[in-house]
Amino acid sequence: MRSTWTDSRLDEFKNSVDSRLGELGQRVDRLSERVDKIQHTMVHGFIAIMIGMMTGFLGLAGVLITKL
Repeated sequence: MRSTWTDSRLDEFKNSVDSRLGELGQRVDRLSERVDKIQHTMVHGFIAIMIGMMTGFLGLAGVLITKL
């Protein structure tokens, strides 16, 4: 059985698809914001770890230099 699509049904379908795509776009935008926040947090964590490591290495170097 073949179904026919009238112009009004096609317009309704188009509007439905457009609204669903708009909702999808909003979800993607929200996810993008969350990923940006996670990346920001990761960069801060990396910097903190590097500062801690450098402090430890410099402290160890200072101990070794003063004991030699």
